[in-house]
Formats: sequence, structure tokens, C-alpha cells
Amino acid sequence: MPSTDLQLDWLRAFVAAVDEGSLTAAGRQVHRSQSALSMQIAKLEQAVGQPVLVRTPRRLDMTPAGHELIGHARRLIALHDEAVRALQRETLHGRLTVGVPEDYAVPYLAPVLRDFAGRHAAVELNLVCQQSTALIPQVARGEVDIAVVTRDRAGRGRALFEEPLAWAAAPRFEAWRQSPLPVAVYESGSQARRAALAALAASRRPYRIVCDSASPAGVLAAVESGLAVALFSRCSVPGGFELLGERHGLPPAASLPVLQVVLLRSRASAGSPAADAMQAQVLRTLAR
Repeated sequence: MPSTDLQLDWLRAFVAAVDEGSLTAAGRQVHRSQSALSMQIAKLEQAVGQPVLVRTPRRLDMTPAGHELIGHARRLIALHDEAVRALQRETLHGRLTVGVPEDYAVPYLAPVLRDFAGRHAAVELNLVCQQSTALIPQVARGEVDIAVVTRDRAGRGRALFEEPLAWAAAPRFEAWRQSPLPVAVYESGSQARRAALAALAASRRPYRIVCDSASPAGVLAAVESGLAVALFSRCSVPGGFELLGERHGLPPAASLPVLQVVLLRSRASAGSPAADAMQAQVLRTLAR
């Protein structure tokens, strides 16, 4: 009869493998080698008495037993981490620099910071709002401890969620009717910029760039004033804007890439209890 002792490290390995889709990527996130992670999952499967993961042609997937276990695993890990935070609540100090692009700040990072500050009031937080292209090298240099950014290459960062892209414009100006199409874009290197121009080129829609901005505020100003249409992360489209698609002569949403939003952490923050707590808060709030 299999043991019912499901060790926390085994469950963490299982959850990481499910979230990342491969043992290699999961190993990077839990700071274990692929062989060590594989061994932990093997021990978990021995304890459960049946496989919890199966390799498909493209990624790891869950077996029926894995689907049954995953929710319990996440709750057990969350309860453990909550107990650790409760014990550290009065003693956790330090200073953290947290980075986020402007368009992710309010919908995604604000709840993280609110809950973290409520739990760890003695930790001094510094927020840096810049585009992902600027934040990623800052994390690499240790200038930013933790950042929520758009993934720029496969395998970088710990996966949090996917963010769709959407064309939008101010409806009363109907800028989408103009030819060539007036477009507002983000700075060079932005994934949204590359996606917008690639989609327009593929659809053979003539366009002209009327706004080139390093800040979402510049793009918003151009679109709100009726000068242009733009491709936004879906979370940043203002309520008064109209979402555009094929009926407006824009490339369909299905042709657009989906942004991978990830957690990055600097090597310099390793061993910092405050950074550990912030990472746990980000994962608890945003990972899905």
C-alpha cells in the first residue's frame, strides 16, 4: 500500500512541472537540476501509487490522478507558506525594489503590493515603472530585485499568466477608416510593437506610424485624441475605447501573439527573506 506522506518538496516539484510544462524549465524555477526534480516527482508518484504526469509530444501534461492532486497540492503549499509568513510577520525587514511596466501596474501589481504591505509593513518598498525591455536588464544587474514583465525569450522567468493583445481606438474619431492606417506604437524592442507591425504587414494593410512612444501614456494620448489606432495589452485598454477587429479592417485577434507574463528575480536577492516573501506573494496572487 503506498505511503500517504506527500512531502512538500515533491508537491512543489509537481506544481512547477505543471506550470512550466517541462522538467527543464521547472528545475530553473525551483532551483533544482532536472534529475533532482525528476526524482522528486518519481517519489511523489510512488507515494500516490500511480503516475501524475505524462509526456505529450509538446509538453508535460497531467494524468487523471494529477488533475485530482493539483488543487490539493497548491492549497497545501499555500497553507505552508502562509504559516511561514505568519511567523515572520513581526521580524521581516529589509528593502526591496520591485519593477513592473505601467500597463501591468494597476490591474496586476497593485493587489500584490497591497497585500504584501499589509503583511510586512516593516519592509521598505521601492517601485520602478518602466517597460519590460528596460526592466529585464535591470534585474540582471541587480538594480531591481523582483519584476513582473513580459517574457522576452523562452525559458526566462517564472510563468505567471498569459496576456492577450487587442487593437483599440477612440470610437468617435474612427481612425481605423483612414488609409494608410495611422498607428501609435511602443519603442523599438517592444513585443507589442513587433506584433502590431507584423500583423499589419501580413494582412497587407497600408499603415503609417504617427506616434512612437517609450511610454504607454504617449500611445494612449495619440489614440484618445483620434490620431491613431494602437495594439494594447488587453488589460490596459481604457473603458471608453472600441476594440477593433476584422470588421474594422484590422488583423483578427486570432492572428496576434499572446504575451507571456513572468516573474523575474535578481541573483543579488537570493537569500533575502523579504524577497522570498515578495516572490511568494506574486505567485499566490498572479500565478494561474
